[in-house]
Amino acid sequence: MVNTTGVEPAQISGGGARGRGLPLSTLNHISVVCRCLKSSLSFYTDVLGFVPIHRPGSLDFAGAWLFNYGIGIHLLQAEDPESMPPKKTEINPKDNHISFQCESIEAVHRRLKELGIKYVERRVEEGGIYVDQVFFHDPDGFMIEVCTCDNLPIVPLVPDGYDILRMPHSAPPPACKRPSPPLPVPAAVLPPPPTTPAPPAQCVPAMASGGSYVVGEVEAMRSCPDRARVHAGLMIHSLP
Repeated sequence: MVNTTGVEPAQISGGGARGRGLPLSTLNHISVVCRCLKSSLSFYTDVLGFVPIHRPGSLDFAGAWLFNYGIGIHLLQAEDPESMPPKKTEINPKDNHISFQCESIEAVHRRLKELGIKYVERRVEEGGIYVDQVFFHDPDGFMIEVCTCDNLPIVPLVPDGYDILRMPHSAPPPACKRPSPPLPVPAAVLPPPPTTPAPPAQCVPAMASGGSYVVGEVEAMRSCPDRARVHAGLMIHSLP
């Protein structure tokens, strides 16, 4: 018998702060007391796929250890099976149970039907995400659930829950999917505006007083045909 003298009841407070729980690591096993060890051993191996493993010889009572999916099942043969509570026949999803994740709920349905095991189905919805559940009993009426609960994300309800569960912190909410206006393009990237060729300059000869041309007018007339024609006309009219 465990000595509990002087042990104060644990003070459990809300908030879920780190360090308030026991220093646990993982789930190790679940113990199930059974009326018939042989029947339960067959169920947990043939139906649920557990594998028998070595059990310490120092345990001087009938039982079996099984393992799979990262957890153990310890079956304990009841010392007085007749004194156990009556086997439950109604499958109540709100009753005590253990749950296993599956990849295909349809494959679970087919296998249970092949084995002739009675079950009930449930579906849970959250934000458009669906979780399918199947509930059935082991040989002693202890309930088993097989589900697709991993469809739902794990969202802690305490500020430091992500740290306690060693989960990455939740990502920020997605940005609005409304299309954003196009960003302005730098002026250096824009193509230069089309240029309109300037009209040819009007060649107007500049005359000095007395009807003679200013210095440099001859060079200008060489590059300007219009000016050369004007100059020729003036020259004709200026002949004596």
